[in-house]
Amino acid sequence: MKSRAAQRFAGLTRSATVAIHDLVQDLRAGGARILDLGGGQPDVATAGHIAAEAAAALEAGFTHYTGSRGLPELLTAIAAKLAKDNGIAVDPRTDVIVTPSAKHALFVSMMTILDPGDEILVPSPGWVSYTSIAHLVGARAVPVELSPTNGFRITRRLLDTCVTDRTRAILVNTPTNPTGNALRREEAEDIAAFAAEHDLFVVADEIYEKIIFAGRKHLSLAALPGCADRTLTVNGFSKSYAMTGWRLGYVAGPTDLIGEAVKVQEHTVSCAASFAQRGGIAALTGGQQFVLDMAQEYGRRRSRTVAALAAMPGVECADPDGTFYAFPDVRGAGFADSAEFAKWLLRTAGVAVVAGTAFGPGGAGHVRISFAAAPAVLDEALDRMAAALADRA
Repeated sequence: MKSRAAQRFAGLTRSATVAIHDLVQDLRAGGARILDLGGGQPDVATAGHIAAEAAAALEAGFTHYTGSRGLPELLTAIAAKLAKDNGIAVDPRTDVIVTPSAKHALFVSMMTILDPGDEILVPSPGWVSYTSIAHLVGARAVPVELSPTNGFRITRRLLDTCVTDRTRAILVNTPTNPTGNALRREEAEDIAAFAAEHDLFVVADEIYEKIIFAGRKHLSLAALPGCADRTLTVNGFSKSYAMTGWRLGYVAGPTDLIGEAVKVQEHTVSCAASFAQRGGIAALTGGQQFVLDMAQEYGRRRSRTVAALAAMPGVECADPDGTFYAFPDVRGAGFADSAEFAKWLLRTAGVAVVAGTAFGPGGAGHVRISFAAAPAVLDEALDRMAAALADRA
């Protein structure tokens, strides 16, 4: 049947990670005991002081619109955080917008810098929605196909093969979903030089910055010399503060771009939820031990997960620098592709993972496994996976 929807939806697919979540819920509703390692959210609850601040705001009737840019107190807190943690100087009055999720901040960013027909370079494998958001704003996402042979690292030579006269921007995610790589300084400097040479904007998605493990340090592109004036830095509260359901994020960048970006906010969502913004203030200005403890716990789970995967027949897995994902290579397990592997694992072992091809052609032969699941669930899922592969070997 021919679709009656607008042509922009031709070729636009559902989010693969959302689809996995929905499938797991459907299977569970039918009585199946499915262990979900496909999700992308912390298993812990939002810290009490954050929830209490939002609850107090609701009780006090703080339920009306805020300015489209966000609450001044939150904008100030974000600017202070960017200066302290990231080495990025912004004016909270003109250079920041609070958005209802970092995903919306990405949409606002691409809407601001991309015209129909423009191209944006996107790492592959990369988060499932980058390409779709670019499509929705009328642009074309050009995959920068990273290779497992060098650990999915970005190189200047690879970027040079992808740029055209239509290229307008490059998107960089660090630490990276799904590979877990964090940008090394030489990579960041190569990207900065490449963007300057071709006069490109940079969209820097730094949503996982606080979930980074020993021996690695988060590096913000906008902090590099000459990069601030071309970079839109996107971040949020979902991953670092276990606030996925709050839908709270932000974008910071040059005054002229943010001045245009706020128009997108005004004509789409108006503003982020007022009481959620109060929670965001508490998150940034309150104690940060909760964030550190959560990252350390994910570090422990990372070690268990990588060790368990590496011991499975036909599976290889590198240590991720950050995020709460492992991205094992399953090409040796004897399946036609990673989608077939994921289907088999769900059917045989009752374990849900995400096929690497959901993250672009560069993810072929891999699957994404989240170790943000509760420890007991994670351990049982890995045991089931190991047993199923051993039976098949």
